[in-house]
Amino acid sequence: MKITGVTPIMKRYSENPILTSKDIPYASTMVYNPGVVKFKGKYVMVFRNDCFKNKKYHHTDLALAFSHNGIKFKVENKPLSFMRDGGYPGFASGAYDPRLTVIKGRCYLCFALDTFNGIRGGIAVTDDFKKFELLSLSLPDNRNMVLFPEKINNRFVRLERPFPVYGMYGKFKEKFDIWLSESPDGRYWGESRLVLGADKVKFSNAKIGPGTPPVKTKKGWLTIFHAVDIDENRKKCGWAGNWKKRYTAGVMLLDLKDPSKVIGISKTPLMVPQLPYEYETKGCRDNVIFPTGIILEEDGSVKIYYGAADTVIALATADINDLLNRCKPI
Repeated sequence: MKITGVTPIMKRYSENPILTSKDIPYASTMVYNPGVVKFKGKYVMVFRNDCFKNKKYHHTDLALAFSHNGIKFKVENKPLSFMRDGGYPGFASGAYDPRLTVIKGRCYLCFALDTFNGIRGGIAVTDDFKKFELLSLSLPDNRNMVLFPEKINNRFVRLERPFPVYGMYGKFKEKFDIWLSESPDGRYWGESRLVLGADKVKFSNAKIGPGTPPVKTKKGWLTIFHAVDIDENRKKCGWAGNWKKRYTAGVMLLDLKDPSKVIGISKTPLMVPQLPYEYETKGCRDNVIFPTGIILEEDGSVKIYYGAADTVIALATADINDLLNRCKPI
């Protein structure tokens, strides 16, 4: 699948990647998919850390890092204890793919969890990144959860990506969509409805999913998402072997009062894998840009953090108005 029309409004940080496994003071092979927020005067990052031994999976944990400028991060000396090493009955591994959102002074952590009965999406809350209160675990299979940074109509709201394999039709069985659910307390979720179908994204022929938590603007909720295209002619790349996918980033705008309504979307991707750390590495999977963290600064600039090639963490910046201008009526 050929992708054209990429507009260079995204500026990659010149010293990317900003974090690699070499920056981790304990066992690490790959670091990626970071959640990032401003919390209590600091930039806080929680990211996925995978450890392989002889190219065989060993363990996954969540790592914690802090920064004063959102660029140079110092990783803590040990991983978060939260849900580590299958720390709950029935879990096959620890939590991974975190997203962070601050709501009324508290930091909420969304994550995915592999269990022996499927992948579950979870939500926990913390005030200090030492103690976490587990609020919710979804039914299998659900993941890519992101919370809106404030209640809407007095309810918590999240975007999510269920993946009902048996119910999908067509050539590709991974045409998964973006959904929205609501909750009165962060524990019990319902009122679920479709936000964006994968068939509506012109630069994808497979699944899509939430990327970064939404950002509130005067025009609507700005939301960065990921999209996947599959090309059967792609060659083997990375440890994943027969990897035919490419992950790109897009942007859409949701209605402020009813965020299940898409009022604008990018017709072409914001970013595609272009640089060596994104498309050609010795890591797990090539051709991956996976946006998971976003910071809107006071000057209107936006920092977008993403996992690159499922191997390192990178940073790109843009102007908020340029992103809004990319969102054309659907």
